[in-house]
Amino acid sequence: MRVVITGGAGFIGSHLVDHYLKAGNKVVVIDNLITGKEENIAQHCGNEALELVKQDVCITYDILGDVDFVLHFACPASPFDYLKYPVETLRVMSVGTYNMLELAKQKGAKFFLASTSEVYGDPKIHPQHEEYFGNVNVVSPRAVYDEGKRFAEALTLTYHREFHSEIGIVRIFNTYGERMRVGDGRVVPAFISEALKNHPLPIFGDGKQTRSFCYISDMVDAITKAVDVDYPRPINLGNPVEYTVLELADIVKKLCGSKSTYQFHPLPDSDPKRRRPDISKAKELLAWEPKIDLEHGLEKVIEWFRRQND
Repeated sequence: MRVVITGGAGFIGSHLVDHYLKAGNKVVVIDNLITGKEENIAQHCGNEALELVKQDVCITYDILGDVDFVLHFACPASPFDYLKYPVETLRVMSVGTYNMLELAKQKGAKFFLASTSEVYGDPKIHPQHEEYFGNVNVVSPRAVYDEGKRFAEALTLTYHREFHSEIGIVRIFNTYGERMRVGDGRVVPAFISEALKNHPLPIFGDGKQTRSFCYISDMVDAITKAVDVDYPRPINLGNPVEYTVLELADIVKKLCGSKSTYQFHPLPDSDPKRRRPDISKAKELLAWEPKIDLEHGLEKVIEWFRRQND
């Protein structure tokens, strides 16, 4: 197969590149590298099966030859990044999604959208299932991401209805693993990087808000299964085990052998109080559920962070 992966030099995207190349496929990565890093796919340097196109997906681009799948993972994905690049975030989810849908339509390829649990906003039901419409504050600064992804879902489903495009959509809940950037603002790399230096861990609000953390190998397994399934509706992907932010901080401190204290900050606008996926659809359609528990996954990531600091 020949697979196009937008955002393929990013965190999740680069792990998908690993997967598809290992399986013997050809991969075209389109990435403008504003949040992705070339070093994430540097291990494939010299592999003729990989083509890297350094370009914004908002610019129309034609790929020569056949394409089987277009996986649209391009988008700033952390609060620090999408608040730093708000217009770019909205454009990649609107203009970029349109361009990639058009590319897939022209090539007769399946289009696959990486959406997010953020489409549920600050949810009023718990856990969140795919039929829930969400509770998004559209005037909040973080709406550039939430509403951008909601628009991308609407556009993708419209192409399916109007043009019978073959599509797939996954709503990705908190995912962590190797290749996360220290400064991207997400809680796992923030805690690990500070704990290894015995610096205070930044806690927003009272730390009692909850998240569910899925290790990257489990997420890649789920995504690639979802790509192969004929189901043109959103599927939640994530680990349904729920932790408070303070519980996560305690685990990271313990695993790092850290003497860090906690430093509390105001809770950001419209930050979700609880977040946990209902993965019934993933279990039914993909025969999938996560295998890696939080401590085991964190041990791997902490070791990776240690190596980066050597």
